[in-house]
Amino acid sequence: MNVMSAKEVEEKLLAGEALNIIDVREVNEVKEGKIPSAINIPLGLLEFRMHELDKSKEYILVCRSGNRSGIAARFLEGQGFQVINMTGGMMNWEGPVE
Repeated sequence: MNVMSAKEVEEKLLAGEALNIIDVREVNEVKEGKIPSAINIPLGLLEFRMHELDKSKEYILVCRSGNRSGIAARFLEGQGFQVINMTGGMMNWEGPVE
């Protein structure tokens, strides 16, 4: 599984790269702030919503600390998706939030 630090993700966004970010936290957690452009698909719903994703795209998975996004990354990787786990999660995120 590929990993990327929160700082690396932030630098790519600041450089204008179009990233596909999925926040797998629960809705109430996301209300406290998420990475701009990230879409929220709670981990428990991922299996039922993965048809919304495109296997030709690469997705960066985010959660609070990196644990749930790691689970999500392993699951999606097993389904044939290209994924990156953002290590440290939102606890390490220093960039803007919405």
